[in-house]
Amino acid sequence: MEKEIKKAVEVVQSGGIILYPTDTIWGVGCDATDEQAVEKVYEIKKRNESKALISLVSTKEDLTKITQNIPIEAENKNPTTIIYNEINGLAKNLLAENGSAAIRIVQDEFCKRLIAKLNKPIVSTSANLSGTPSPTQFTEIADEIKNTVDYIVNLRQNEIMTTPSEILLINTDGSLKRIR
Repeated sequence: MEKEIKKAVEVVQSGGIILYPTDTIWGVGCDATDEQAVEKVYEIKKRNESKALISLVSTKEDLTKITQNIPIEAENKNPTTIIYNEINGLAKNLLAENGSAAIRIVQDEFCKRLIAKLNKPIVSTSANLSGTPSPTQFTEIADEIKNTVDYIVNLRQNEIMTTPSEILLINTDGSLKRIR
């Protein structure tokens, strides 16, 4: 795992794109603070920039660098992505039109260690072309994606991954609304 973390960090730090396993499904990712890298992710997925992407952080402390109003649900043991309204420090093209961003404190050990070593949040969007089903295992990822990323993490490639995260939206009054 250490070798994979080291290589993935090198690629992400240089503005590259990785294909990697998360706590939910395989993801396409980059440095969430690098607008050019985020643009590459949109291009790889053939996705419209008006559809915001999820970012991952490794700890609640990392999350406090990006946003302040953090509900207790952010630390759920089940993968829970929360859409926050007040964001600082993420690439502008990573945000939704209203300035919000979807962020998850990741549970996966590889991802936690990768983010900690990088010391920045990373993008995590499903490893599929826009409009096609999300792959449940590495072998289902389109060659077009595999051939356009800069590095493919060589871990967990035989696992079936079918658990999408729960998605919650923080309303203006601070209450939470379940989106998925």
